[in-house]
Amino acid sequence: MKIAVIGQSLFGQEVYKELRKEGHTIVGVFTIPDKDGKADPLAKEAEKDGVPVFKFPRWRVKGQAIPEVVSQYKATGAELNVLPFCSQFIPMEVIDHPKHGSIIYHPSLLPRHRGASAINWTLIHGDKKGGFTVFWADDGLDTGPILLQRECDVEPNDTVNTIYKRFLFPEGVKGTVEAIKLIAEGKAPRITQPLEGATYEGIQKKENAKIDWNQTAEALHNWIRGNDKVPGAWAEVDGQKVTFYGSTLVDNSTTASGQPLEIHGASRPGIVTKAGLVLFGNDNKTLLVKNLQFEDGKMIAAAQYFSSGSSAAVELTEEEKSFAEQMRAVWQSILTNVSRIEDATDFFKSGAGSMDVVRLVEEVKLRASNCHLQNEDVYMNTTFQEFIQMCVRKLRGEDDEEELVVDYVEKNINNMNIKMPHQLFINGEFVDAEGGKTYKTINPNDSTAICDVSLAQISDVDKAAAAAKEAFEEGDWGKMNPRDRGRLIYKLADLMEQHQEELATIEAIDSGAVYTLALKTHIGMSIQTFRYFAGWCDKIQGSTIPINQARPNRNLTFTRKEPIGVCAIVIPWNYPLMMLAWKTAACLAAGNTVVLKPAQVTPLTALKFAELAARAGLPKGVINILPGSGALVGQRLSDHPDVRKLGFTGSTEIGKHIMKSCAVSNVKKVSLELGGKSPLIIFSDCDMDKALRMGMSSVFFNKGENCIAAGRLFVEDTIHDQFVKKVVEEVKKIKIGDPLDRSTDHGPQNHKAHLDKLVEYCQTGVNEGATLVCGGKQVQRPGFFFEPTVFTDVQDHMYIAKEESFGPIMIISKFKGGEVDDVLRRANATEYGLASGVFTRDISKALYVSEKLNAGTVFVNTYNKTDVAAPFGGFKQSGFGKDLGHEALNEYLKTKAVTIEY
Repeated sequence: MKIAVIGQSLFGQEVYKELRKEGHTIVGVFTIPDKDGKADPLAKEAEKDGVPVFKFPRWRVKGQAIPEVVSQYKATGAELNVLPFCSQFIPMEVIDHPKHGSIIYHPSLLPRHRGASAINWTLIHGDKKGGFTVFWADDGLDTGPILLQRECDVEPNDTVNTIYKRFLFPEGVKGTVEAIKLIAEGKAPRITQPLEGATYEGIQKKENAKIDWNQTAEALHNWIRGNDKVPGAWAEVDGQKVTFYGSTLVDNSTTASGQPLEIHGASRPGIVTKAGLVLFGNDNKTLLVKNLQFEDGKMIAAAQYFSSGSSAAVELTEEEKSFAEQMRAVWQSILTNVSRIEDATDFFKSGAGSMDVVRLVEEVKLRASNCHLQNEDVYMNTTFQEFIQMCVRKLRGEDDEEELVVDYVEKNINNMNIKMPHQLFINGEFVDAEGGKTYKTINPNDSTAICDVSLAQISDVDKAAAAAKEAFEEGDWGKMNPRDRGRLIYKLADLMEQHQEELATIEAIDSGAVYTLALKTHIGMSIQTFRYFAGWCDKIQGSTIPINQARPNRNLTFTRKEPIGVCAIVIPWNYPLMMLAWKTAACLAAGNTVVLKPAQVTPLTALKFAELAARAGLPKGVINILPGSGALVGQRLSDHPDVRKLGFTGSTEIGKHIMKSCAVSNVKKVSLELGGKSPLIIFSDCDMDKALRMGMSSVFFNKGENCIAAGRLFVEDTIHDQFVKKVVEEVKKIKIGDPLDRSTDHGPQNHKAHLDKLVEYCQTGVNEGATLVCGGKQVQRPGFFFEPTVFTDVQDHMYIAKEESFGPIMIISKFKGGEVDDVLRRANATEYGLASGVFTRDISKALYVSEKLNAGTVFVNTYNKTDVAAPFGGFKQSGFGKDLGHEALNEYLKTKAVTIEY
């Protein structure tokens, strides 16, 4: 379809790019004129592609369309106008001209919040649901028929920026492109907007964003966040306009201590505390503001109101001076209208805007990857000297809100400086193990020692359990409002995201995970998991139950979902951080405290996680990390009388032992995710290319160290030989090597003992008479590398047909076409039931097989497709209980029934 894109901004740019990817012809881009010599992002992108770009200052004068402008537009021959974000008034001669008319993206659920400040008003009104609408343009103001709508939850502390970045931008781009696809297919609806619920609000401007203090705390919070960042809610403080940013609702159970701050019009003074500025609504409830901005543009942390500007300047080292000069050059390239960048040059007074802030933050990241800036840091340090001082303090680690002493092991690797804690983490502090005991953790890529790690002893377990118990029963965590708990968990996820490259690098050198996979899956899904469960914190609820009445009285029965208390978590070495996240996120969201034992061979990301948890503000004792042996630390956790729940992922053999210990000690609640021998059935009517691709992934993903790996492939006889031939061709393409090399497909196995087991496993298969098609040997190079391996002619009685390898070994058996029940019998003839899969184009067959497969997860025409919202766990000797999804919360909750007679 021939499309004219009319609009501007990064949103317009992304819509434009996606439309080109979809194969549409962009006949013209109509956007705003350059500002200060800088083209709008949409214009820059189109100009780069050679697409005609028109930068009209206006389309009409005194309400009448400008003929020359309309003529240039019509000459493009557009069949559809797409207005992704447009600040100009477009005449109806243009709107109605194309064959398919015009569609507009609007960031609210129309007919609610018509007008240019829709996102602001969604928050100001405290809407629980937000979203966007793609509608057909008409001559009204956002009144045209609806084509498509998508909605999202509005989080309690969302700002315009957060809801835009989380949903309205990414999903809005997808939704706009989807709307155009519907138009192209002739399926686009035109739904008349209802009159009921329609609202229109004017544009939010600075002059009408003044705070009215005669409101509840929640209304004040909504007003401040609804105007954050633009135009900014303000009040008079000490005779000048002060703008408030970063509002959160806070628990009123504790009295704020700090210095009072008189605010004109407020019923009582605010209180400047270490956490920020506490404000009061007319209901005496409170909110907390993080940042303040003065009339001159200077922004400060609200906690520093009475001490702003009092800190002494730091003396720069030669290396820091070199960094400062690099940043001076960056400032110069952004502020092209300034002849020379002086120490007193103000970034914003020199013409910088919000896009320049984003660029500046990214430029710092390129030159100092361990200097993690937020946009607010730039707003709070507006002169060049202030900016450099702030960056240097961050680089030195002197800017942390809470003092956390960390004895780092530092390494310059993967083009960054990584800083790894190596001690136990107990009660909010990094400490040595009892007796100073340590062990060496090994890099599987070259079998060299990474560092010495503290080795926990029984007394350390007791200390950690006591700290967790105190935090749960007496500390802030047990008393915390669920929403506040969710905010802290979400903040932790944000910190993990800021450190994701460092975490992925640590994961790569400690576990052998390929860096790119670690970044996307090991770390990426860990971040997603904490964000997902952060949202559940204030949604845990019981139910009311009708029971027989005790006449003449009446009864009310309801249930409460309550946290269990101190939970132990024991995790494996294949996905060190992700396994931590899968269990710990649900455990924390439910309100419990944690003592976690990472695998002894992969402790480093767990210890880095502990550091980030402390910096996120999780109270002392909530998270405790104990590297150590399973026989000592794991056993003590199983036996400990104060531990009320144990979550374990690992082998079936160890799971049975843990279950017995938990029963004998104090009948702990237990959830177990154990071994697997997952069958994958490939029928001849499958999509062969997809089955091949997914079949390869089902076995070789994460170098086979994957609990749901397809332990045995059943391939229908008519396609068996073709499938094996293609598999061998693909296996030969797998590049084995350094996990930090971006071209590596397959890194080292996790540790030497596991490598030896894989060699023994393959030899057993050969001895039993299975055909070794390729691989089966250790790679002759430093480190713990094993060749991707394929076995065929594997019979049901063989060891390799029944036991998992937990490595890159594909086990292929054939079955006769038409014998669906027989292959199901063979697939289910195992004591494991973690996962399974089937490839077929026959939906009836797929549903039948998925029903009959005895496994906790069944993949149909896909594999390894786990998601934070979908429950994960096994049947039979693969364990019981669920990770992920809403069901995971039940593993860390207890149900109390309350019956009242009245």
